[in-house]
Amino acid sequence: MLRNINSLKGYTIHAADGELGTADEFYFDDKTWAIRYLVVKTGGWLSGRKVLISTAALKREPDLRARALPVNLTREQVRNSPDIDTGQTVTRLHELELHKHYAWAWVEGFYAGGMSGGAVFPLREEEVKKEARPPYPETRLQSTRAVTGYRLHAADGLIGHVEDYIVDDAKWVIRYLVAGTGTWLPGRKVLVSPHWIERVDWKTSEVFVALTRLAIEASPRFDPSQPVSEDYESELYDHYSRPGLEKAGEGAVAQRAGRGRF
Repeated sequence: MLRNINSLKGYTIHAADGELGTADEFYFDDKTWAIRYLVVKTGGWLSGRKVLISTAALKREPDLRARALPVNLTREQVRNSPDIDTGQTVTRLHELELHKHYAWAWVEGFYAGGMSGGAVFPLREEEVKKEARPPYPETRLQSTRAVTGYRLHAADGLIGHVEDYIVDDAKWVIRYLVAGTGTWLPGRKVLVSPHWIERVDWKTSEVFVALTRLAIEASPRFDPSQPVSEDYESELYDHYSRPGLEKAGEGAVAQRAGRGRF
């Protein structure tokens, strides 16, 4: 199901033997836009420590009624996990330490697929040693909180700012950025797929999309109070003359990731 990521903040994270805390924010891969980790506020039982939980640990889609996300971990595993400062950059070495501790899968270009049905293989010791040698590969993780507020530019001018994200909670991939259009289109919010992004300047906090302001202004109206339906997606893709293949999480994003264009 597609839902805005802000609606998942505050969900209770349930381990096999009790509550871990609540979802606070998310880290995504800036090449594939896949959600890689949840930042969990543990509250009193771990003195307010924040921990990273991979989406590979999620047992199923969110429990909407209970506002909960169950994970296949124990509280003891989390208590003994590497203490990573989530307020700082999460490095590749941090990731390797986490994946070694939890025996989560690790491959280059890792796509977290906790509910994909695929086997999860732990890191071999030699793989950890190989990856952990300096200089470490550059991190590809970005925080949803940090990217919120980035300026969004069309091919011919500013269109607004990133306000939220629409995420597929089965595949855990960002399907759209939600842009507030400010004074340009007062009261409107528009959706921008990562497939339509030409580049992101992480240093200047700017996103550039391959669409014109006129095309965006004429796009089908997005109602943030309603779920994004397949009919609306089809209408949106038809409006921009984009192939439906992109909606399945294939095509442009994967190709750009391979070419290092993001």
